[in-house]
Amino acid sequence: MLSCHTSTQQADLILYHATIYTVDDNFRMAQAMAIRQGKIVAVGSDQQILHDYSAPQKIDLQGHFVYPGFIDAHAHFYSYALSLLSVDLTGTRSWEEVLERVKAFAATHPQGWIVGRGWDQNDWPGKQFPDRAELDRIFPHRPVLLTRVDGHAAIANGEALKQAGIKPGKTLEGGLFVTKQGRLTGVLIDNAVEKVASLIPPLDDATKLKALQEAEQRCFAVGLTTVADCGLPKQTIDFLDSLQRAGKLRMRIYAMAADEKENYDYYLKHGPYQTDRMHVCAFKLFADGALGSRGACLLQPYSDQPGWYGFLLKDRKYFDSIAHVLINSPFQMCTHAIGDSANRVMLQIYASVLKPGNDRRWRIEHAQVVHPDDVPLFGKYAIVPSVQPTHATSDMYWAGERLGKERLRYAYAFQDLLRQNGWLPLGTDFPVEDIDPRKTFCAAVFRQDSTGYPPGGFQPENALTREQALRGMTIWAARAQFEEQEKGSLEPGKWADFVVMEKDLMQIPAREILHNPILATYQAGQLVYARTRD
Repeated sequence: MLSCHTSTQQADLILYHATIYTVDDNFRMAQAMAIRQGKIVAVGSDQQILHDYSAPQKIDLQGHFVYPGFIDAHAHFYSYALSLLSVDLTGTRSWEEVLERVKAFAATHPQGWIVGRGWDQNDWPGKQFPDRAELDRIFPHRPVLLTRVDGHAAIANGEALKQAGIKPGKTLEGGLFVTKQGRLTGVLIDNAVEKVASLIPPLDDATKLKALQEAEQRCFAVGLTTVADCGLPKQTIDFLDSLQRAGKLRMRIYAMAADEKENYDYYLKHGPYQTDRMHVCAFKLFADGALGSRGACLLQPYSDQPGWYGFLLKDRKYFDSIAHVLINSPFQMCTHAIGDSANRVMLQIYASVLKPGNDRRWRIEHAQVVHPDDVPLFGKYAIVPSVQPTHATSDMYWAGERLGKERLRYAYAFQDLLRQNGWLPLGTDFPVEDIDPRKTFCAAVFRQDSTGYPPGGFQPENALTREQALRGMTIWAARAQFEEQEKGSLEPGKWADFVVMEKDLMQIPAREILHNPILATYQAGQLVYARTRD
């Protein structure tokens, strides 16, 4: 008689004695995983995997917890990398503190432009925009440009304004050069920022590479294995792609091409582009600015600035024309929309070209303030709201002043948006917010900031469940960029991108989540980050 015998299959790596959240359709749990050539070949019990597979490397995870590699559905990876080379102004509590940081930076960087990012006047006494007078006194002949945390406002000193040829009374579409009593204050809103920023000399490739590798390692250290980089010129996409193909950059990037003629001319002719690490299948547009700088476009005036509605960054006809072009292409249309007026405009434009039940996955980025009458358009036309939970917990201190009590009720309404399509991709918008997905999880589930404020959460009726938040940071984020067959869950055939944590993200108290150590991050079955013990 012939005996039945199953030969042991060869793998490159086996992980076992773990608690694995596969985040598959049924949210199954497992204990072990076998990996070969960078992809998962089997997930199951310790007994099953160790019996069926052998590998030169076996890792006992000692009961620790494994999740799919985190995916940031909306970030600015390239900008974040370059920001590491400038003055870090995040967390400054006053304009005076900003000036002190700039002076300290200038002392160690004595030549060229001084560039910084991260200030937020809403965190300062009085909450007023700064004035360039003191910058002019300290740096009378050296150009300075300091960008607000959201990237939608900046302050330039007199030398920078002079080099840009900006004088009082100058106007432009979708932007504002702020004046006071006929004098430029140095504050630039939205499209006005680029008039100065475009003069900053470009960095050499070696400097950019070093910054990108530092940014990548910081991302790996918090469990990120893929980022959507929103709004890049073709030249930058090509540079990142060349680094990836040369093995100098490992981060997986879903690159949204910027709203620029060169991008449309090239990608509409050649179609989407995809490698194991780079994927270009979308265009990123900006409908309006940010709430914090009062550039978001609202249906009714700002509660703290009567008569001011904000503005669209381009004419409605422009967005409509792009929609009619992209609907006849394989590309996504992804549009930044913060205010309820901007969201209404873009939802109506999308609805005019999309058919109900489509699978185009056109996205509204942020969808922060959406009028209740407009929310059903997300579901009817399968429009994807791409949200960033930490925006809610950053803005909650002052958003009510901008919007008023009634309008605030339908801002940052994640559950309302989730119900439209049954899925919701989550991101951070870093460097506007911190890169750490654990903060995304806390803000989504508990609606609290890193200090645990406020007790009970900010508008807790729109909190996500832990499972919804984890899906939003993994499989739903992958789905938002047409990559759910390749990543986002730990299933056979997908990339072995995963993160190992010391404690269970799905069970521990809220106060422990931000302090839950990330022990290791793997990408394509390769260790890209390991925690070092103190």
